[in-house]
Amino acid sequence: MLKGISPLLSPELLKVIAEMGHGDDLVIGDGNFPAASMNARCLRCDGHSVPELLDAILRLFPLDTYVEAPVTLMQTVPGDLPEDPPIWDTFRDIVERHEPGTKIQFAERFAFYDISRKAYATIQTGETALYACVILKKGVISG
Repeated sequence: MLKGISPLLSPELLKVIAEMGHGDDLVIGDGNFPAASMNARCLRCDGHSVPELLDAILRLFPLDTYVEAPVTLMQTVPGDLPEDPPIWDTFRDIVERHEPGTKIQFAERFAFYDISRKAYATIQTGETALYACVILKKGVISG
């Protein structure tokens, strides 16, 4: 255990986000996301939700300021839901709290999968909300 670091962040997850470089992508997948088949570097966080992990990660993880939108959500399939998934508002609030003014973009399902296959790492959560997958592009810490 370490002071000031969420116990949600395992030693393995801390290692992965620390070794990532500027421009690397980190995928946080919901319980339905095919994380293991998307990426050989798949970390299991079963029993945790995407919002709580997103909040814990963004306390330590800078978002890329050199791209228009360093956060990507999976676009809903047309006709799948009557409205935007409620969890997206939660994601927006968390991102805004940690990185004010950050833009969020949406990727069509298979485009999201393509980005995920190239990501540095994927986290598999136990999240049950639909369309609760997030990709974060790592930025730099300026001194």
